[in-house]
Amino acid sequence: MTTRKLILETGEVFEGQAFGSDKGSDGEVVFTTGMTGYQETLSDPSFCGQIVTMTYPLIGNYGMNRDDFETISPAIKGFVVHELAKTPSNFRNEGTVDEYFKMKDIPGIEGIDTRKLTRLIRNEGSVKGYLTATNEDVNVEEVVARLQGTTFPTNQVEQVSTKSAYPSPGRGKRVVLMDFGMKHGILRELNKRNCDVVVVPYNTTAEEVLAYHPDGIMLSNGPGDPLDVPEAIETIKTLIGKVPLFGICLGHQLFALASGAQTFKLKFGHRGANHPVKDLRTGRTELTSQNHGYAVDMDSLAATDLEVTHVALNDSTCEGLRHKTAAAFTVQYHPEASPGPEDPNHLFDEFIELMNNNTREEQQQHA
Repeated sequence: MTTRKLILETGEVFEGQAFGSDKGSDGEVVFTTGMTGYQETLSDPSFCGQIVTMTYPLIGNYGMNRDDFETISPAIKGFVVHELAKTPSNFRNEGTVDEYFKMKDIPGIEGIDTRKLTRLIRNEGSVKGYLTATNEDVNVEEVVARLQGTTFPTNQVEQVSTKSAYPSPGRGKRVVLMDFGMKHGILRELNKRNCDVVVVPYNTTAEEVLAYHPDGIMLSNGPGDPLDVPEAIETIKTLIGKVPLFGICLGHQLFALASGAQTFKLKFGHRGANHPVKDLRTGRTELTSQNHGYAVDMDSLAATDLEVTHVALNDSTCEGLRHKTAAAFTVQYHPEASPGPEDPNHLFDEFIELMNNNTREEQQQHA
């Protein structure tokens, strides 16, 4: 039996069975509530630097497949589950979670009380933790002291963003997609609408973005604190009003900061595939996929040109913004789903229509 411990900075110790890599790993311990979609979760770049706890008790029962990855190289620091399926059954299955984590050198632990861990995080907030190496004999007090004195890196976006620009060709609207830790689901949705996409690094300047002559700009999701990406905030500040803009998750927060608003850290974040959001424009409520630890401060919007379009029904936080004069809107959740639900997928069509309207206005001006 290979054992492993999850030790928290608060002193709690959870002992279970090891899977995946034999190495140990530090990270911020968070939880996500999706009942399915573990493959999209473990490959979501927004989890960079975090040890992810799945609240649903059985994980891995449909295995791993080639289609559901959100990035090629996962950035999570560890995976925590109550029970890991050893013999998955699904027509798309190509291997187990354990095999995949061994290949990617990511440690995991199973057999612990994930409900107790989740309640602890809800009460204490997201905490620092250490997943021990397989069968590692550690002094818990020393580990706790080390965790309490540890400051994790703040360059998560730099870690997961593309290092150079690349195209994803189409014959429709030209979209420059700023990659702050992009889920591939965003690219898939743009490709489905025949967009001619150019994916660029997080620190691309406004001049470089506009040199691609885009019909629209997409600000992707990504990990960490938006204040840790000041160069992106300055770039977005210059781009607002130039061409239509659509931001998702971290892109939403960066857009808010660029417009003069403020952000704050949530106690334990919004992570899962079941978060209800109300569209204030229509009164419609949609279930959404979310993964973020920061939110836009609603009180800070009064002095900006932004208006709230969507609100979280669980805690009344800001979930969507629209610029009052520029062609720009953002949402805090994931309209590309991956994992689902796909209720807000229509926002990509709204982005296409925004670009079409902008093109018509330009044509009329030059007529």
